[in-house]
Amino acid sequence: MVYIISDSLGETAELVVRAAASQFDSGQISMLRFPYVSEREQITCILDEASKVPSVVAYTLVRQPLRDFLLAEAQARRIPAVDVLGPMVEALASVTRVTPRMEPGLLHRLDEDYFRKMEAIEFAVKYDDGKDPRGLALADIVLIGVSRTSKTPVSMYLAHKHIKTANVPLVPEVSPPEDLFAVCRGKTVGLTISAEQLTQIRAERLKTMGLTTRANYADPKRILQELAFAERIMRELGCPVIDVTNRAVEETASKVLEIYSKGDRYAQ
Repeated sequence: MVYIISDSLGETAELVVRAAASQFDSGQISMLRFPYVSEREQITCILDEASKVPSVVAYTLVRQPLRDFLLAEAQARRIPAVDVLGPMVEALASVTRVTPRMEPGLLHRLDEDYFRKMEAIEFAVKYDDGKDPRGLALADIVLIGVSRTSKTPVSMYLAHKHIKTANVPLVPEVSPPEDLFAVCRGKTVGLTISAEQLTQIRAERLKTMGLTTRANYADPKRILQELAFAERIMRELGCPVIDVTNRAVEETASKVLEIYSKGDRYAQ
C-alpha cells in the first residue's frame, strides 16, 4: 500500500507513484491519497494506519516543518517515506538562488490559468468572423470592422489574456446581425484604418493568393464605401473606435484592454 500525503491535491505524487508501480506488477500495489493535509495530527493518524500493513509513504508537502515531522514519524514507525517534491525544489533553489515561495497548490492554480486561456482561445476560434452571432452575448469583447483590420489576430491576442473575444466583419451588402445591437453597451469596440493602408494591405493579400490587384476587394472606391458603412454602424452602436493604421497587433490589443478595463467611451 502506498499512502500519498499532500498539502494540495496530491496529483503530482500519484503520477510518480503510478509511474513507479508500472515497473512492477502494479495490480499488487494499491494507493490511498490524502489531499489538503495541513496538521500534524492528520499525519499521525495516517501513519498509524500505514504502520499496520507493508506500506510506503509518498508526500508532497511544501512547508518544511510539516515535512520534517512526517519524515521523523515515518522513521519512528520504520515506514519508507519518499519526498517527491522537496529534492527538485531544493535543486532549483540552489541553481537559481531564488527562495521558493513554499505555497501549497500553486501548480493547480497554474493549471486553472492554462485552462482559462484555452477556453478563451477556443471561444475566439468558434466566434471568429461572425460565424455564430449567438456568441456575441457570451463574449467579453466584440470587435467590429471591415476586412483586414486585424480583428482575428487581435481576438487571438486577447484570448491569451483570458478575454473571450468575438468579432464581426462589416460589409455593406450584409446587414450586421441583430445580436450585435443587443450586446451590452461598452463591450463592443470598432477597428478602423486609413483607406490608403487598407488598399495596400488588400493588394498584397491578393498577390499572395495569386489574384489580380484589380479585384473589387482592393479597389480604392470600394474600400471607401466599406469604411463609410463601418463608420455609420459604429456611430449607431455608440462604441469606441480604434484606428489601427500603422499599429501593431499588440498595440491595438493593449488599447482594447485599456478600453475594456477602464470603460472608456472613445479611443483615438
